[in-house]
Amino acid sequence: MTSFLLQLLGGLSYATTLFLMAAGLTLIFGVTRIVNFAHGSFFMLGALFTANWVTNWFPGWGESAPLYLVAIFLGAACAGILGAAAEFLLLRRMTDAPELYQLVATFGLTLAMHDAMQWVFGVDEVFAPRFPGLTGSIAIGEGFFPTYQLAMIALGPLVWLGLHLLLRHSLFGRRLRAATQDRHMLAALGVNPKPLMLGAVVLGCALAGLGGALQLPKEPATLQMDMAVIVETFVVVVMGGLGSIGGAFVAALLIGLVHAFGISVFPQATLVLVFLTMAVVLVFRPQGLFGLPVSSTDTPREAVQKFGGLALGPLATSVGVAVFVLLAGVGWLGGPYWQTLVLDAMILMIFGISLQAMMALGGLVSFGHAAFFALGAYGAALSNTLWGASLPVALATGCAAALLVASVFGAAVVKSSGVYLAMLSLALAQVIWAGASQWVALTGGDNGLIGLSLVTQDSKPLFYLLLTGLALLSVVTLKRLAQSVMGAALQGLRDAPLRAAASGLPIGWIKYRIFVESAVLAGLAGGLFAAHKGAVFPSVASVSTSVDALLVVLLGGVHQLWGAVVGSAVLSYSSAELGRGVTYWRGLLGVFIMLIMVTAPTGLLSLLSRLRLLAYRPQRT
Repeated sequence: MTSFLLQLLGGLSYATTLFLMAAGLTLIFGVTRIVNFAHGSFFMLGALFTANWVTNWFPGWGESAPLYLVAIFLGAACAGILGAAAEFLLLRRMTDAPELYQLVATFGLTLAMHDAMQWVFGVDEVFAPRFPGLTGSIAIGEGFFPTYQLAMIALGPLVWLGLHLLLRHSLFGRRLRAATQDRHMLAALGVNPKPLMLGAVVLGCALAGLGGALQLPKEPATLQMDMAVIVETFVVVVMGGLGSIGGAFVAALLIGLVHAFGISVFPQATLVLVFLTMAVVLVFRPQGLFGLPVSSTDTPREAVQKFGGLALGPLATSVGVAVFVLLAGVGWLGGPYWQTLVLDAMILMIFGISLQAMMALGGLVSFGHAAFFALGAYGAALSNTLWGASLPVALATGCAAALLVASVFGAAVVKSSGVYLAMLSLALAQVIWAGASQWVALTGGDNGLIGLSLVTQDSKPLFYLLLTGLALLSVVTLKRLAQSVMGAALQGLRDAPLRAAASGLPIGWIKYRIFVESAVLAGLAGGLFAAHKGAVFPSVASVSTSVDALLVVLLGGVHQLWGAVVGSAVLSYSSAELGRGVTYWRGLLGVFIMLIMVTAPTGLLSLLSRLRLLAYRPQRT
């Protein structure tokens, strides 16, 4: 009984941290409709600022409870001020962009903030002192529970009550709720929604900073705190229902308890249990526990884009193929460095096209496409290490693994859409990542599977040629799909789901089919990656791998036939060159990503077309 109570209290304490994060993220989404991936960075900022304040800058503050509390609020205020700057410079310009554009833009903000905080605070962990007056523990049966964590348990309901009173019984709160429902109608009534959006972002980021600062008496402040907390925060927000503070509170309690009891019952599968919980909720409640039902008439914002680039004529396609082959040949003649870079880019290109097909044609979003990339990579690697399979058999095994999981998971896809589908796919990717990390006997865990013999030095020219052919075949297949009957059905379903259903189209089957086909192509890319690198690690299923696929598609242009080619080339080259000689290259890459998402949300190819038109018009006049 004592063990049960201790686990219960530990789960409730952890739930408070999740709720502080989720409440802030929910506020921001409710008003701006932006899913802020950088929310974990504000959590980390609050922790690092407060930790350095009471440890390195003003150590005396760590010995006084009132001053320590002031330092915690200063950390929250610092996060809120930086949130105001982010809202003015970035979020305000992304309010009408599709959800995935917002996710990618705020991921760029995460990279920029991470390197900025590394520059300001350094790379070392900061161990802050325990909170004065709450350093002991109380006896519970035969065990003891920290007093500070009891205070954290009490804080969660107080924060929820304060937010409830603010939103229900203040003018700012009523206007904030009105902006959540329809900010354009609110503007028509004479209320400027911009200050409300700014206030929501400041309050949301301050709550995240407060959550980070309150963690200090329990754990040190590190530069890894952002990614460690943001994924589970997304789980809480999506489970509770986007825009629902009460839903976030209930979901935080549920996940906190799953986390606490999962550690004691299934210590090696705790993360899997968390994401399985979210997956089960979304299968039966696609809108979350307290979210509004997903309307079948809602058109994904990706669907308003035009598809001119996917319908290029034979001449334009032939020219593109010739240029691609020429550049691949130049890369081969450039030596080992350029060969490796081109191989990386082509694998990333195939991975990007697998995502582009379902996004551009079907309007299906995914934030966890790395799941199938990882399945393909591990399938190919295991077939080689266990059975000594050759390259063709290994690639087929990887594709089969992706096909098997996608066939089962696809049943949930047909019931979800928008951000909920993106988060459901993220849950799958995190389950695959957790399995690869913790199933050491099969996958090698963090040590990975190394020493693969799928591509030797003698067979490398043939592999280079094979990969070039597969990359070109992926582009041609995407074009053929866009112009086929299946492509027309997908676009009809994407643009007018009710009309497509009334026309007798099998909506569920069409969505299921494009999802499974996309997963198999991603599995092929993963198998090629394993063959090229000669090793596979759990990072192939990480969030950053999924983001790479999104970046490839969005940088080049979702609706451009050669968009993934351009996106993969830009991303591979910029990452390689910046990483060679720039210390804070991730921050620069993040700034570049944000600039592209703000100035050219339809991709670099569309931007080049507009610039060409602007340059051409004066000559005609």
